Amino acid sequence: MGGWNSGRSGGRPTVESAMTISLPLMKRRAWIQNGGCGSGTLRWSVNGHETGSIGYSYNMGEPDYGWMELRFTWTPYGREPQPVTQRIALSCSRPNYGGQRWWLLCPVTNERVTKLHLPPGGGKFASREAWGLGYKSQRVSRSDRTLQKLFKLQEKLGGELGWDQGLSKPKGMWRRTYDQHLEQYHRLDGMVTVDMMRMFGMLA
Repeated sequence: MGGWNSGRSGGRPTVESAMTISLPLMKRRAWIQNGGCGSGTLRWSVNGHETGSIGYSYNMGEPDYGWMELRFTWTPYGREPQPVTQRIALSCSRPNYGGQRWWLLCPVTNERVTKLHLPPGGGKFASREAWGLGYKSQRVSRSDRTLQKLFKLQEKLGGELGWDQGLSKPKGMWRRTYDQHLEQYHRLDGMVTVDMMRMFGMLA
C-alpha cells in the first residue's frame, strides 16, 4: 500500500508521506473480492522495516450496502495512543462495458474515490483533496513512461494532471468512448501505484 515517509511539498504533507489504501490494488492482489466479505491486515514498510499497519474487514456482498472497516492506532499530539475504528462506505457502479466497479466514499467530501490517505499525525483516512495533500512523486517520477501516459490521457480529456486526480467526462463525448478512456485510466493508475510503491521501497 502507500508510504509512511517524511516528504513535504510546498510545506504540505505529500501523498508519499501518507499511508494509502488503494481499492484497485487490494482487488488485484485478491485482498478483497467483489461479492465477498473478509478481513486482513495491511502493512507499510520502508527498506524492509515495517512502519505501520492497520486491520481491515469488508463486505462487498450487497452493491447498495458495501463497507470497509479500518482499525488502527492514532497518537494525538501530546496525548496517549488511542485505538480508532473507522467505517468507510463503499459505492458500486456498473460500467457500460459490464461488471462492477467499487469505490470508496470519502468520509469528508462524500466523493467517490479509489484511494484514501492517512498522513502523519492524522486521525482518519480521507481523500487526497480532503487532506490537501501535495505530490512529491509527481515531480520525482514525471519521466516515467506509465505516468506520462496517465498525464497524457488526463490532458486529452481536459482534466487536472496528477496521480489520483481521476477523470471527468468532457461535454459532447460519447459515453461508450468515455468508458473506454476510464478503463484505460484505471489500468494505468494501478500500474503507477505499483511503481510508486517500488520506488519508495514499500513493495518487495
